[in-house]
Amino acid sequence: MKIKNLLLFPIVALTLFGCTDNDDEADIPKAPEPQLIVKFKFDPTQVRLNNLGQPSTVTAGNAAQSPIFNTIASHYLEFSPSATTQLGSGTILYHGQETTAGGLNAFDFSQAKIVAEGEAFLSIPLSQIQAGSYEWVRCSLSYQNYDINVRSAGVDYVGTLASFVGSRTYITTHNIGNYPFVVNGNRDQGYWAFGLQGVNYSTSGQTPAGATTVPNPLSGQSDIPANSCVVTGKFANNLVITGAETSNIEVTLSLSINNSFEWNEVNVDGKYEPSAGENVVDMGLRGLIPSYVR
Repeated sequence: MKIKNLLLFPIVALTLFGCTDNDDEADIPKAPEPQLIVKFKFDPTQVRLNNLGQPSTVTAGNAAQSPIFNTIASHYLEFSPSATTQLGSGTILYHGQETTAGGLNAFDFSQAKIVAEGEAFLSIPLSQIQAGSYEWVRCSLSYQNYDINVRSAGVDYVGTLASFVGSRTYITTHNIGNYPFVVNGNRDQGYWAFGLQGVNYSTSGQTPAGATTVPNPLSGQSDIPANSCVVTGKFANNLVITGAETSNIEVTLSLSINNSFEWNEVNVDGKYEPSAGENVVDMGLRGLIPSYVR
């Protein structure tokens, strides 16, 4: 009996030690998986482009200013390998929620992810992205929130403007500071709402159909739908994803806000004066330059 017990001891000991080793391994935290991180940047000095992606100036009879951006939202993000890759045929990284609650299919503003400059808009494992070499970025912008300068009766004020530049957006209620705007329906591209800071005044309106600038340097090669807000930009050097990355890749989408808020002048003084009947005509972003760091 003693000999049998001695023979059993190594087996029991190995079993116990084996269990302890497995438990120790389970306690070791796994290294975080490398991510693709996407952020926005707002640049008032970046070249100002037209719908064809060519440098442009403010239309005669209009005036414009570069707003101070607070936040932005995107509804769609795609990496495209070449200039001839049609919209939707690249690698789709993000597609926001949509709804038919307002009748026609529309972006669901209540589900929008709204971020400030430098804040991560998107973070997804690189292992989930199709390996390849990407030359272009296509980003559908849906919402902007920024501060602008306003003049009324010779007095200058600062106000905050919410700009809905997506093709169609379903909105219940949205707020600008302490000003609630009850919509409960769809709004087409170019709907805006405005509230003065420190003064009890708010209003809303709609820019003309098709007036929102959406720069697409690939016009004629890879077009975008009418009244969309799919801004297109090119990497200086292709972004190559191998699928074997060991560290994060951070992509910055630099948006030109160079005189991006434009209105029709009544009093020719370069000041936005809604009380004088000056109407907003364009709130489109004026270009996209994507870049990345590994």
